[in-house]
Amino acid sequence: MKLKIITENEFKKFADKNPEITFYQTISWANLKKKNGWEAHYLGLEKNKKIIAGSLILSKTLPIIKKKMFYAPRGFLIDYKDKNTLKEFTNELKNYAKKENAIFIKIDPYVEYKERDNDGNIVENGIDNSICIENLKDLGYKHFGFNLMQDTLQPRWMHVIETENKTLDEVMKDMESKTRQILRKNERSGIHTREITKDELPLFKDIMQHTSDRREFVDRPLSYYESMWNALHDDGILKILVAEIDFNEFEDNTKLELEENEKELKDRTYKYENNILKMNPKKYEQHNKKNEENIERLNNQLNKIKEYKEKYGNKKLLGGILFLVYGNEVLSLHGGTLDDVMQFQSAYTIHFAGVKYAVENKYKRYNFYGITGDFRKENPLYGLYLFKKSFGGHVVELIGEFDYIISPLWYKTYKIAFATYHKLKNLKKKK
Repeated sequence: MKLKIITENEFKKFADKNPEITFYQTISWANLKKKNGWEAHYLGLEKNKKIIAGSLILSKTLPIIKKKMFYAPRGFLIDYKDKNTLKEFTNELKNYAKKENAIFIKIDPYVEYKERDNDGNIVENGIDNSICIENLKDLGYKHFGFNLMQDTLQPRWMHVIETENKTLDEVMKDMESKTRQILRKNERSGIHTREITKDELPLFKDIMQHTSDRREFVDRPLSYYESMWNALHDDGILKILVAEIDFNEFEDNTKLELEENEKELKDRTYKYENNILKMNPKKYEQHNKKNEENIERLNNQLNKIKEYKEKYGNKKLLGGILFLVYGNEVLSLHGGTLDDVMQFQSAYTIHFAGVKYAVENKYKRYNFYGITGDFRKENPLYGLYLFKKSFGGHVVELIGEFDYIISPLWYKTYKIAFATYHKLKNLKKKK
């Protein structure tokens, strides 16, 4: 077996067929990272003139020490259970990294650790890929442990819905009844999704800025989203969906529902009072009360819609999500909601549009992506998990992040320099 530099076309042919494929292991992603100073290396382990393992490796010169780090985004395209092949690949890659002046290789494999259910509990007799961790550690990889969301380059914990060989109705049955109710309510309210065009990226950036200000995180600049679009959209990997509300449609549906309730109340009252309809008096009053409450609610809703139209016009943007569509899944990467219209809960509708796309286009799963892995109610981000959980599906825990250290002395120097750099950076932010 021999490691060789392969062409982009050779890498794509191999990667597209690999079960470990993610959008991070694509030429498109490499082209995007090149704009941030990363260099792309396409490497394949060849046996009998056939590529049996490979990886996109990104390299970057580290500040201060002027040495390189290697990073295989979401890990190698390899069977981590096959220790012999993993050993050969590691040894060959180590030699290549030394020639490139790299001091360590970082990986964060897209490999599930132990199967978990929707509550985050380990499934008895479920998937268990502990052997993958053991193999990596035996070969000298330093494991960063079973840490939570904030401690890794990419989320180690995710929430997904399996959509392979399922109908949309089957997927919806697994959702909580409240989630289905919100989806139906949003549909009656005239909330729909659509894909944006490139010139509408400032609208999405505005959504993300509102969200970051509200949740107190630093959003990326517009240029980041523009770069992502340029690198990924034309390859079909990137899609941005926004939700809009049509107040005319909302008004028409409300009026129709109001007419139905008024007609029901009028017909029932006439039939009951003229002995045409025999009904228990108590049930009669209960049905009437329900209609009357609906009529009051719908009239109030019409007044509110009038206010909305005066304030926003006939349509209003509500929120949006940036999706990455590749390999086996549809993944929700970034998303948010405008502050003044959060009451419409548009995130439900946009995520459902992503789920529907995954089902209709035969993807294996819909990925809500990051959750913290901390399922305590005291966790500040517990509500985010509950929202994703309400759609059904299950929790996914990945095996984690690893460093393969080539030069221990330089690696130690790098860790000190890295910690100092970020400390100074944080102090600068506070000023």
